[in-house]
Amino acid sequence: MRGNVNQMQGSLVAGRYRLGESIGSGGMGRVWRAHDEVLHRDVAIKELTAALYVSDSEQAMLLARTRAEARAAARINHSAVVTVHDVLEHDGRPWIVMELVEGHSLADAVKERERVEPREAARIGLWVLRALRAAHSAGVLHRDVKPGNVLLGRDGRVLLTDFGIAQIEGDTAITRTGEVVGSVDYLAPERVRGHDPGPSSDLWALGATLYTAVEGRSPFRRTSP
Repeated sequence: MRGNVNQMQGSLVAGRYRLGESIGSGGMGRVWRAHDEVLHRDVAIKELTAALYVSDSEQAMLLARTRAEARAAARINHSAVVTVHDVLEHDGRPWIVMELVEGHSLADAVKERERVEPREAARIGLWVLRALRAAHSAGVLHRDVKPGNVLLGRDGRVLLTDFGIAQIEGDTAITRTGEVVGSVDYLAPERVRGHDPGPSSDLWALGATLYTAVEGRSPFRRTSP
């Protein structure tokens, strides 16, 4: 099952999930709206298309990260964290089945409105902070907090998603030695220097995320006088 978006709509993944419309895409893959034909509910499925273009060893690394994302999210029981239902392999690549959040990302909101009102940004930040507190209490570091990973539900909910590069306390590292993972605009200084991240690294990223929401650009992309 490989092809363009239109060709894949209506396809059945793992004999269970019927693909609908594509609702997002990035460097690692694409997110689909889908219907679970066993439990009769709508879900979101992240298809990691990057697996099609890497070596066997890198594909194994990608699969390990996918499983780690599922484990990380499963350890966190909080209403502000997107629930992961399943992780599977299909058609030569990994897929993650998640809770479907009707709405859009904070990145989309900034793009559409240019900036978010400070009061609304504060409300969003409070919910993400609660999600991070739950994650850190469970021994999980997110490591990629950014506007694109903050979802704003139509029902007013705020949820943190994409634990794809999360670090789980006690797990063997699955990133290469010296590899810096995360989005550059939101990396804490210690991570840029190659030091081990901690909870404060996620809080730095949250601060940069909220700055971006209010000002309409990353704090590191402004022109110095």
